[in-house]
Amino acid sequence: MSDLTNLTIAAARDGLKTKSFSASELTEAHIAAVEKARALNAYVLETPDHARQRARESDARIASGDAGPLEGIPIGVKDLFCTKDVRTTACSKILGNFVPTYESTVTSQLWRDGAVMLGKTNNDEFAMGSSNETSALGAVISPWRRKGSNTPLVPGGSSGGSAAAVAARLCLAATGTDTGGSIRQPAAFTGIVGIKPTYGRCSRWGIVAFASSLDQAGPFTRTVRDNAILLRSMAGHDPKDTTSADLPVPDYEAAVGKSVKGMRIGIPKEYRIDGMPSEIEKLWEQGAAWLKNAGAEMVEISLPHTKYALPAYYIVAPAEASSNLARYDGVRYGLREQGRDIVGMYEATRAAGFGAEVRRRVMIGTYVLSAGYYDAYYLRAQKVRTLIKKDFEDVFAAGVDAILTPATPSAAFGVGEKGGADPIEMYLNDVFTVTVNMAGLPGISVPAGLSSEGLPLGLQLIGRPFDEATLFSLGAVIEQAAGTYPVEAWW
Repeated sequence: MSDLTNLTIAAARDGLKTKSFSASELTEAHIAAVEKARALNAYVLETPDHARQRARESDARIASGDAGPLEGIPIGVKDLFCTKDVRTTACSKILGNFVPTYESTVTSQLWRDGAVMLGKTNNDEFAMGSSNETSALGAVISPWRRKGSNTPLVPGGSSGGSAAAVAARLCLAATGTDTGGSIRQPAAFTGIVGIKPTYGRCSRWGIVAFASSLDQAGPFTRTVRDNAILLRSMAGHDPKDTTSADLPVPDYEAAVGKSVKGMRIGIPKEYRIDGMPSEIEKLWEQGAAWLKNAGAEMVEISLPHTKYALPAYYIVAPAEASSNLARYDGVRYGLREQGRDIVGMYEATRAAGFGAEVRRRVMIGTYVLSAGYYDAYYLRAQKVRTLIKKDFEDVFAAGVDAILTPATPSAAFGVGEKGGADPIEMYLNDVFTVTVNMAGLPGISVPAGLSSEGLPLGLQLIGRPFDEATLFSLGAVIEQAAGTYPVEAWW
């Protein structure tokens, strides 16, 4: 039965259709895998009874010919998505026992299409982190190991639990959110595929907010085709989210395998940063060669304001976080600590409920929004954001179809190796990904090779607004040339 956990969504869909196995059998195989892999801490809540019930319902619909596009497919759900009657904590003490009475739009669409929830996956607290070490429920351990080493590695963040679960065969797919790279970076670190769709492509309603103008939901899968299948169910207009785009959702799967001949691919010179490892540079060149061999044309481009993206992001994102997290005050729901008066209660609750990284970002955000500093920091960062967006618009207007860059500046690092003394060291992991969020564009990370230590490395493709289909076509070319990178179980 363990062979069932090695299936892709596409293969599982076909097997369920031909009745080679049942949804219940597929679900049981994954429940067993999750139980065996608890050492990874990828799941913060397992929901086996819920999964078994959903699988039985899927089997009944398959038998009656009413199967949905994801019927019987077992998935993990990042603990940032509110799930009705199932605990949702954002991996923070302040929401430790919160059980929503409503379902996020994205997950409701997945259940509508027949997906089966195995449980809630771990993430950095309120999605604030690049390594999944800030979770109040403990760090996630990557299923990967360096050659000849047993050092525990991070899976990336903030969606590290989802990435680790997909890479370790603990679900066929998982949901994530991406505010500055939190889908693409962990996908690259764990050798899987992750897309951050265009801002507004997936509803944000019912997702615990970090930075509202940057957050976007997206899928983790082991193949580009599976990613296209899952995104079609996740995407769509939602009247409950005023930033949701009222545009039709294409058949993304149809784009996989399409010719990329004649496409113009931009290579931005500003992404050749000082100190970038030579193996990342070589991987980038190899990716360009693969696309060129498939008929695409490489074009050197300039995105001059890229160098300001990281500092601007770390002003805009904490500013929005300080506003969004003001609701966690001990009054209406979540943790409440006693104080001498209401102000004391606020202070005690937030001090006890928020971890160090969340407190740091709330304080930065409050500072940059305060009187006397708003113009100097926040307003200036928003102006820079506009210039970053215009850089991309100019490149696309000049006829470039997509942009190829590295996904991360390095392979995965060890637990505790970064950010201890200087948090900026951790923030630098987002150097290749934050521009995409600042400009609201789609970006996909595709596995493209292994480091000298035998760890996965990814390439990033950035597309025009709402043109995820082109990214799937190009990503499939890289995937076919590079091959897949299955992890060897050690846990």
